Amino acid sequence: MPDETAATPYDRLRATRPELFGNAPGGIDILLDPAEVEEARRAAHGAPAAGAPEEGAPPADDPPPVGVVYADRFVTLVRDAVRFPGGALGLYIRMLSTDASPGAVVLPLTATGDVVLVEHYRHATRSWHWEVPRGMGAPGATGAESAARELAEEIGAEATEWIPLGRLHPDSGLLGDHVELFAARIGGFGVPETSEGIRRIVTRPWPEVSGMVAEGEITCGFTIAVLTRALLNGLLGGNGLLG
Repeated sequence: MPDETAATPYDRLRATRPELFGNAPGGIDILLDPAEVEEARRAAHGAPAAGAPEEGAPPADDPPPVGVVYADRFVTLVRDAVRFPGGALGLYIRMLSTDASPGAVVLPLTATGDVVLVEHYRHATRSWHWEVPRGMGAPGATGAESAARELAEEIGAEATEWIPLGRLHPDSGLLGDHVELFAARIGGFGVPETSEGIRRIVTRPWPEVSGMVAEGEITCGFTIAVLTRALLNGLLGGNGLLG
């Protein structure tokens, strides 16, 4: 006989990452009671309440499922049944990293305080971007470990000094994860990792990088965030040297 109580991917996600399913007072509540979940599905789909349809009404499409709707080794897409603060029920999509380890963003700085940038082709936008090294977390890795890995993989560098710059939620309306920001002093770098779509590594003084941000030449949100955090922590500006 099949096990009718077998855990679903959504159940397993709730068990392994309970912090993603907490309800805060006054916030958007995740619904887990089956009856409430079904009501939220129908409300989001514009379907009538469960029961016999009105006479003469066209058959409604089945409301979309709740739970893990897609997963691969990189990302997991989840649709939750929710109750909004005003009391309305509905569905909410969010995207999570399949691995719970945080991603990392690294601002490489030379011994003279210049910023190291890579020119990286991104499939999502189908265009080239000026960025700093960054990447998703690896299973079981800390943010610092992921930062060191990305620095080595993307520009062939090792840090002589690490400066943690806190965490960042890249898109709090859609993404459930955070990344950790770092600045790193490096003595030099290698060749671009062309297999990842990087074609150039350049060094630029902070005033020039600042201008690239102001003029919209740098549009990567991660890069702008780590530059901003470094500037506010006194790591950029003036002679460009680390404090």
